Amino acid sequence: MKTEPIGSIPRPPSLLKAIQDSRSGEIGREQLDAAYASALENTIARFEATGSPVITDGEQTKPSFATYPLSGIANLAPDGVVIPFADGHTRQLPRLIAGPFRYGIHAGSFTTAARAYTKLPLKQAVISASALSLLYPGEGIAGYPREAFIADLIDEAETDIRGALDAGADTVQIDFTEGRLSLKLDPSGGLLRSFIALNNQVLDRFTPAEQQRIGVHVCQGSDRDSTHSADVDYAGLLPDLFQMNVGRFYLQMASELDRKRALKIVKQAMRPNHTVFVGVIDPINPVVETVDEVRDRVVEAASILPVSQMGTCDDCGFSPFADDTSTAREVAFSKIRSRVEGTALATEELGV
Repeated sequence: MKTEPIGSIPRPPSLLKAIQDSRSGEIGREQLDAAYASALENTIARFEATGSPVITDGEQTKPSFATYPLSGIANLAPDGVVIPFADGHTRQLPRLIAGPFRYGIHAGSFTTAARAYTKLPLKQAVISASALSLLYPGEGIAGYPREAFIADLIDEAETDIRGALDAGADTVQIDFTEGRLSLKLDPSGGLLRSFIALNNQVLDRFTPAEQQRIGVHVCQGSDRDSTHSADVDYAGLLPDLFQMNVGRFYLQMASELDRKRALKIVKQAMRPNHTVFVGVIDPINPVVETVDEVRDRVVEAASILPVSQMGTCDDCGFSPFADDTSTAREVAFSKIRSRVEGTALATEELGV
């Protein structure tokens, strides 16, 4: 049975210090780049040591899973959309103040950098076009209508995915955590469906074979051991989610209160060309899952979903924002190892 990580790994203390020292002017760009390279190499080596058949770069060189394309962009203001979390803390996106919209960096560069350190299959996570659509202000931008922004955004999102595939990514994962959150903002589902339609405008530029190498990840948010939409019913998200034109679905499930109910909805929504990766690891729970616990979660999912279309994953990344130190690096790799070994145990038990 396939098993894959979601993406981010907590950055080592040495990298976090280097980032801080760079901001304060104590070290220069060359020293910061050396710290990034060291963290990337170490992360990939430790990923390989877990036995994971597919790895990521741990997003070590990204400021966050959502804002990496904005690095170096000047036409932004800091006062954009605010995302509240259950524990009271917030994250805030920037706001676009002028056109045109262009990415400051594309995901292919991360894939290229990681490829230098491993021969294993690499997954590259990218941010969804729908998440970045939130950069455009409701009042509009003089001389740059929303229609022009969306056209530019679709072009850039396509380039981001295609560049990662061309650079050697085995698969590309679109992070769509705003999917579940959108139902909190608009319980009617209209916002969710508009997000999916926008993402499909990007995905429709890829062939069916390419779409099979592209997946979408959804969860209830994971930052500083808190969530932004755990109280939103999966039943409102999953049927529409499976209208996205991808071949792979990475679903938060380990932390779901009623997994069997959610899995039954998945079974109804999925199609023959879909592979569903079921979350069997909860990144914000500090307790490391045992191999037996993972096995049991896999077997539970296999009692509902077609085993031939199943895989496993973590619920979310372990540190989607660079400054999130709520999960220890050691704990993250221990959880990944449990996922790998528990999935293998379940595969043997299920005879697949």
